[in-house]
Amino acid sequence: MKKVTIVGMGLSARDVTAEQLDVIRSADILMGGKRHLDQFGDLPMRKWTVTARIDEAMTFIIEQRKSARIVVLASGDPLFYGIGARIARELGPDQVVILPNITSIAAAFARIGRPWSDAAVVSLHGRNHKYRLLEEVKRNRTVAVLTDTRHSPRWLAQWLMGKGVKHTSMTVFEKMGSPEEALYRCTLQQTAQMDFAQPNVVILEFEPGSISSDDLTIGMADDAYGHENGLITKMEVRAVALAKLRLKPGLTLWDLGAGSGSVGIEASVLIGPGRIIAVEKRAARLAQIRKNAGRYGVYNLDAVQCTLPEGLAELPAPDRIFIGGGGRELAAIIAASARFLWPEGVMVVNTVLADNLCRALDALEAAGMSTEVVQLQVSRSKAMPWSRRFEAQNPVWIISGTRPSSKKESEESEP
Repeated sequence: MKKVTIVGMGLSARDVTAEQLDVIRSADILMGGKRHLDQFGDLPMRKWTVTARIDEAMTFIIEQRKSARIVVLASGDPLFYGIGARIARELGPDQVVILPNITSIAAAFARIGRPWSDAAVVSLHGRNHKYRLLEEVKRNRTVAVLTDTRHSPRWLAQWLMGKGVKHTSMTVFEKMGSPEEALYRCTLQQTAQMDFAQPNVVILEFEPGSISSDDLTIGMADDAYGHENGLITKMEVRAVALAKLRLKPGLTLWDLGAGSGSVGIEASVLIGPGRIIAVEKRAARLAQIRKNAGRYGVYNLDAVQCTLPEGLAELPAPDRIFIGGGGRELAAIIAASARFLWPEGVMVVNTVLADNLCRALDALEAAGMSTEVVQLQVSRSKAMPWSRRFEAQNPVWIISGTRPSSKKESEESEP
């Protein structure tokens, strides 16, 4: 069984070293994308074109390496979002030889003379990492983006603007390493109206005046948010509710009856590249939610207008649900939203009404969830002429429901 050699082509055949060229010439079978193989059309060995069907390429490699020396040509560095990682994972690292080269990202930063040791790199090339991208944007980091025909620079600019991102410039690098190589420095607004040749990569840089998420913490003061007539989950209650939600990076949270959006906005600290869907029925409150989210650079929050419990089927399925309102419709909202909650999902309900405490517990248990109730009584200090006193806030019940795993559900359903 022969080892497979994977050669990084850099930006073009001009970046191939003498050592790499000797290895390529010694191959019995040369594999790679069409544009890579075309650069070695004069070599006599058998050629095999790698397409998007990587499984077919792996099957071919596994069979042919029994007797043939296989060399695979890869763009840039084979282990940097390249085919090399897939081959090494499936064959084992001791069964491959990697000959690396310059990546398109390293070349892009070199073109503009900028260090990239602190930059983030996000691939949208055949991957749906757009919310990871938003998380890096929220931190005001320089971000390099690998694009594809679907996630083009034009699409990226339009999508970022739709999420409220501002104060950001884009540098687009077209066809690097080719005679047609070009570089464009643009605003988001300009890029959103332009088309670019493939392949290309993008560098996002943040201009003075960018919003920073560094000021956002859990348990922010109530006056840190715009809100309507005091309709906001109070800071201490908010902190406990977020703890009960057991948030993790990458989850999707529904904030139903979002009010000012404070719970969803602070959830972004813990949810990272996940998604937050804030649902409100009043247009004025939706505008307020968007303004509050924009103030802290929470770009992964989508404010949706609908009258609960209607409209939930159109939303991405949640891992966590927070309900901060509901009134007389609370039981119906719990029942409707619970149908969409993923196994092992968590729902947290806040209420100050004794009747809704019972309704919430009954609805959560009817949905097959295990429940827990915490009563939170907060008193805040008030300054007096020569001392201070404590002023009690309304007591709040925080009701948690946890959906069992699908495995547990199936075991319990067996006769």
